[in-house]
Amino acid sequence: MRFGFPLLVLLAACAAPAPRAPELGPLALREKWIYYPLDLEQSRNVDKLIALMDRATTLGFNTVLLEDPHFGHLPLMDGEYFRHLERIKAAAAERKIDLVPAMFQIGHSENLLAQDPNLAEGLPVREQLFVVRGGVARVEAEPPVSFRPTWDHRDAAMSADWVVRNPAGNLARVWQKVRVSPYRQYHVSVRIRTKDFKGTPRIVVLGGGRMLNFNLQGAKATQDWTEHHAVFNSLGDREVRVSFGCWDGESGEAAFADPKIEETGLVNVLRRPGAPLVVAGADGEPLKEGTDFEYVRDRKLGREDLPGGYSEWHEAPAIRTTRPDGTKLRVSYYHMLRFPDGGQVMICPSEPKTVELLRDQAARLHRIFRAKAYFMSHDEMRVCNWDPSCTRRGLTAGQIFADNVKTCIGILRDLSPESRIYVWSDMFDPNHNAHDNYYLARGGMQGTWEGLDPDVVVATWFYDKRRESLEWFSSRGHQTLIAGYYDQKPERARDWLEAAAGVKGTIGIMYTSWYDRYDDLETFAGHVDRFR
Repeated sequence: MRFGFPLLVLLAACAAPAPRAPELGPLALREKWIYYPLDLEQSRNVDKLIALMDRATTLGFNTVLLEDPHFGHLPLMDGEYFRHLERIKAAAAERKIDLVPAMFQIGHSENLLAQDPNLAEGLPVREQLFVVRGGVARVEAEPPVSFRPTWDHRDAAMSADWVVRNPAGNLARVWQKVRVSPYRQYHVSVRIRTKDFKGTPRIVVLGGGRMLNFNLQGAKATQDWTEHHAVFNSLGDREVRVSFGCWDGESGEAAFADPKIEETGLVNVLRRPGAPLVVAGADGEPLKEGTDFEYVRDRKLGREDLPGGYSEWHEAPAIRTTRPDGTKLRVSYYHMLRFPDGGQVMICPSEPKTVELLRDQAARLHRIFRAKAYFMSHDEMRVCNWDPSCTRRGLTAGQIFADNVKTCIGILRDLSPESRIYVWSDMFDPNHNAHDNYYLARGGMQGTWEGLDPDVVVATWFYDKRRESLEWFSSRGHQTLIAGYYDQKPERARDWLEAAAGVKGTIGIMYTSWYDRYDDLETFAGHVDRFR
């Protein structure tokens, strides 16, 4: 990505391409991988990996993809951690297994963000009204916002007293349309009680035909009354629909009570050059931070439980000022937004410091592994192109993503021209996530694939459209690595291989577990070997 440094893209284009493997038949599988995404700071995970490699060698696996969360913040790690890595390297060499480290967490970026939480992608809040009282400026809602006593809709599976009992897969929701102001930050809460509930109680906010909040509230299967929270940005909408309930419930009981909505401000506010905070008086004249008001910082930003952990809701930082009571201020700023999958947060791909972190990460991992191949973790980039770092470039989210992956390829080519490069498929596949209206990626994700040169091997993982995906990347000259399994139905390996029959370029298959489940490894390998 350019990030103000056009030379990066030039180097990526001019660097000598990595050597390609010889052209192979469609199912001449030469690579059998295992995906291992566990924390290698824990010695038990190192022991488990070495034992797994012992099993792997007897089954013909020759590569392990390491996606350790600490790879995103290696400068924060101590000597014991690096001794663990050396132990793993020695064990792999002894067993003739190639280690491939994953890097460039563009999408699931929490681990990179541990080094600088303010690099998170930001959503805009524009000219929000704050009023000074007692030396502190606080949000004053405009228009006033609350839930009416009467709700617009209630599904039959939700009782009149807001209890869901054994929904058996039926929708069980209540919702209400609420008037809001565009580009403001809002907080929704509700109390939830569950008993043996199989399903996901949620708060869901829709506006402009899209979801505006995504993080799951985390209700347990059985819990007493507990307050749960959601934060959303209204973006360009003047009306939103707020729903409480369950979309996937099967059995048990879930009760909801005390729904609330309020306009809030400065929760998870970002402070970086490409996400400015502007506090202005009623006349529009900006106030000076440090003189007219104290420096504003959210001390809980990216510090929930551990570095890189962001909370959905917490007490917002204050704007402290000596201006008299009743003074009206207009405040503009940018805040991050959490997504599912363990609290996913996206890094801003257009900030110059982001590229500095990526370059440093690649250099550190290359010094450690000197690997034959590296894996780029570009994946599920669910929010992009809202803060000035991105918008000033005049590109779509897809073009920004393409430029970033091109930059990352250039970084690796400079470090190790002979190493092969792999990447996940979803963000480069129009059959999967590379399309318009993808979450909050402004401008659509079309064209991301233009950032990949044909020498990058693509790990395809969308089972539902496996044939279309394989054909798409083959048509663009890419070799593919099938990433299958996902903790269920190891026999699907055969489905993947059948889909690959007649499609040029499939060079391998990977046993891919999200949940540390390796008990199906032998069964998976058996299906692969019988097919071959």
